[in-house]
Order: sequence, then C-alpha cells, then structure tokens
Amino acid sequence: MTKRLENKIALITGSARGIGEGIATLFAQEGANIVLSDVNDVLLKETEAKIKSLGVETLAQKVDVTDPSQVDELIKKTVDKFGKIDILVNNAGITKDRLLIRMSDSDWESVLSVNLKGAFLCTRAVSKVMLKQRSGKIINMASIIGITGNPGQANYAASKGGLIAFTKSVSKELASRNINVNAVAPGFIKTEMTDKLPEDSKKAMLERIPLHRLGKVGDVACAALFLASEESNYITGCTIQVDGGMAV
Repeated sequence: MTKRLENKIALITGSARGIGEGIATLFAQEGANIVLSDVNDVLLKETEAKIKSLGVETLAQKVDVTDPSQVDELIKKTVDKFGKIDILVNNAGITKDRLLIRMSDSDWESVLSVNLKGAFLCTRAVSKVMLKQRSGKIINMASIIGITGNPGQANYAASKGGLIAFTKSVSKELASRNINVNAVAPGFIKTEMTDKLPEDSKKAMLERIPLHRLGKVGDVACAALFLASEESNYITGCTIQVDGGMAV
C-alpha cells in the first residue's frame, strides 16, 4: 500500500520531543524524509537516530526559531540536501505562565517571540521555496487556549490566538500557488508534564473535557498528518481542534 507522504520532505520545528517528535515519527512512518530542528541538541540527536531507524533520510539542525539567520540557514541546508520542502510544521513553542499582574516584560516577549515570531520567520522563509514549487503544506501548532483563553496564560493565549489569525491571513496570500495553510489546536494532551500533576488538578481538567480523557500525542500527530496529506487539498485557513470537545 502506498504511504501517504511517500518521498515528501517535511520540516518540523520543536521536534526533539513531545508532540513535535510524535509528528516527525508518524510522518516518517508514512514515507516522508524528515528535517528536525530544536534548541535541545542532545535530545535532537536522540530523535534523529530514532527517525533514521524508520528507513527515511533525515537532517537534524539545532535552531533558535527567533533568529532569522538561523532559520534562513535551516531552509538553505534543507533545500541543498533535498531540493525541495513539501511540508512545514511550526511546532516550536514555550510557556511562561504567570498571572498578568506578576508577568514580566520578558515573560511576555519570550513567549510571543518563540510561539508567534518563530512561526512567522519559518513560514516566510519556507514560502519562498513553496511559491517557486507552486505547492506546499504549512501546519501551525496553535492551542485550544488561543481560542478559549486561560487564567495565568495571557502571553501564551495571545501567541496562539495570533497564530490562528496568522494562519488565516497567510492561507489567503498563498492559496493561488497551491499552498495550503492550516492550524491544529490541541487541548489537554497526556505528556510527562500532565502525568506529574496532582490528582485533584487532573480531575478538574477532565471535568472540562466532554470525552472525559486526555488526548494523546498520536491524536495531534494524526490531525497534522491529514493536513500534510493529499486528502486535505481543498482545506486551507482552517483550525482543527483536537481537544475532546473542550471548546464546544
């Protein structure tokens, strides 16, 4: 059976662990050659080895997505090695949660810089390649918090809400060149961080989710796979909520 991303080149930022690693792994299983980028060099090398073991070509690069020169160099190295870029997943992101009155300037600026400016820089650089190809899929990793808001996360909510608006605008700019731009908005996903939460916090979290369970990394990766595949060719400017119904 033909794999859904056979011979595609997929670049995933923030892909050394968590959701980014999950997306990279699933894409590789579906036949894509993978470009990994992250600021954590040690974990990046470990993930590169795992992806290579799936039988696809890989390129791993330590990149700060807030630095335009590093982003441009990543795109250049990708094109030099593979000759094209079919898929970009803007997954790199951070949190610095604090109530508004205690939130420092740096708390605000660093979260907006990584989560929103990083996606802007990567999309700007990749779009130049995709415009020449007249094809491409761009997937922005937003969050349900960008839709609902959340106390203590004004910076994170602003960055992810901005990313959803960014997705809509860029989708209109690039549609004429056969480039699809969409977003995925995960809700509460089971990770090492959620595993360590107190039981009362987990219970309160589950009460907000109609499906009464946390999502899995694979749930988010499958949504990204759909948006990266040919099956989503007539979808652009949309945000898929992977949240168990939390924002209904």
